[in-house]
Amino acid sequence: MPTSRYSERTLLLLLAAVQFTHILDFMVIMPLGEQLMRELSIGPARFSHLVAAYTISAGVVGLLAAPFMDRFDRRKVLLIAYAGFFLGTLACAFSKTAEMLLISRAICGAFGGVSGATIMAIVGDIVPPQRRASGMGIIMTAFAAAAALGVPFGLFLAQKFRWEMPFFLVAGMGVIVWLLIYLMLPPVRAHIEDLADTPVHHFTAFFDLLSDGNAWRALLFMSALVMGHFMVIPLLAPFMVSNLGLPENKLFLVYFVGGIASACTAPFFGRLADRLGRLRVFTLLICVACVVTLLIAESGVMPVWCVLVLAGLFFTFASGRFIPGQAILSLAVPSKRRGSFMSLTSCTRDLTSGITSSLGGWLVTKSPDGKLIGFDKLGWLAVGMSLVSLWLATRVHVREVHPAAADKSAATS
Repeated sequence: MPTSRYSERTLLLLLAAVQFTHILDFMVIMPLGEQLMRELSIGPARFSHLVAAYTISAGVVGLLAAPFMDRFDRRKVLLIAYAGFFLGTLACAFSKTAEMLLISRAICGAFGGVSGATIMAIVGDIVPPQRRASGMGIIMTAFAAAAALGVPFGLFLAQKFRWEMPFFLVAGMGVIVWLLIYLMLPPVRAHIEDLADTPVHHFTAFFDLLSDGNAWRALLFMSALVMGHFMVIPLLAPFMVSNLGLPENKLFLVYFVGGIASACTAPFFGRLADRLGRLRVFTLLICVACVVTLLIAESGVMPVWCVLVLAGLFFTFASGRFIPGQAILSLAVPSKRRGSFMSLTSCTRDLTSGITSSLGGWLVTKSPDGKLIGFDKLGWLAVGMSLVSLWLATRVHVREVHPAAADKSAATS
C-alpha cells in the first residue's frame, strides 16, 4: 500500500466509522418493530421481511460481486459502495409504504454488504499480520459504539419525532464519513500488482479461489461462528423481557451496557490475540461465551442488575470472539485474492445470519402467559455451533504470501 500521510490507526478509525453507520442502520430497525407495524399497518411477518431484506440482499450481491472485487482499487470500490449505502438509507427515511421500505432496505443491504467486505479487505492490506487482530479489534468497536450510543439515540429520535428520524441520522453521518474517506484514504492497489504478476481472467481467479480447500474451511468456520451467535440474538431481547423479567422500558440498558462493555474490551482482545496468538485467545473467548449463553438460556426471572450483568458478559465475549476470528479469516488466502474472499465471507455471514435467525421462529413458541418456550434449545444449539467453529478454526491455515512485504508495510505506516 502506498505511504499515506495519515497513520495506520487513523485510517482504521475511519474504517470503523464506516462500520458504525453500517451496523447502526442494520440494528436500529429491530427495536422500531412496534412503531413500524403500527405506522405502516403491517404484521410481524412483513416486519420480519423488512429485517431479512438487508442480509439477504447483502448476501446475494456479495456473491455476485466476489469475482470482481480484486480487479479494482479498493478505495474506489468503497467510495462507490458506501455512496449507494447512504443513499439507500436516505430512501428508507423517505419511504411511505412497506413496499418502498422493503426495496430501500434491500438497496442498503446490497451496497452495505460490498462496502463491509471491502473494509475487511483493506484492513487485511494495510495492517501486517503481527498487528492484524489489533486492527480488527478497532474495527469491531464500531459494533459496540452502535449498540451503546447509536441504537438508544436512534430510539430516542424515533419516539420523540417519527420512525424516519434514525434513518435521516445515519444518512447524514454517511455523507460526512464519505467525504472523510475521499480526503483521507489513499489508493489501495497492492493486490492488483500481485494479480499482474500472474495475469488470469477474473472468473478464472475466482474459480481458483473456490477450489482452494483452505478458503472453504475458512468459510465454513465463519458460517459456524455466525450460527453460534445469531442462534440466540434475534430473540434475546424478547426472552429477557418475557422470561428473565426485564421491564420493557429498560431494554435500552441492555444495548447500552453491552455496547460499553464491548467498546472497552474489543481493543484489548485484539492486542491480546496479537500477543498470545489468535487461536489461543479465540478458544478462551469461545469457552466463556458458551458458559454465558447457557446461563442466560437456562435462567428464570431475576433482578434487573443480574440481567444487565449477563447482557454485558454476553456482548463482551460473544461479540469479542469475532475479533480473533476475523483475524484468522483475513490470513486464510493471499492478498491478491483477499477482496473476493472477503466478499464471499460477507455473503456467507449474511446468508447464514438470515437463515439462522429464521430458525428461532421454528423452535421457539410463546406460552399463554407470554413466556418464550424452547429458547433453551437455541442456547444449546448456539453452544454446539460455537464448538464446531472452534474445531474449524484449528483447520484454517495462514496464507500470508509476502511476510517481508508486510514488515515493510508496517515500517511505512
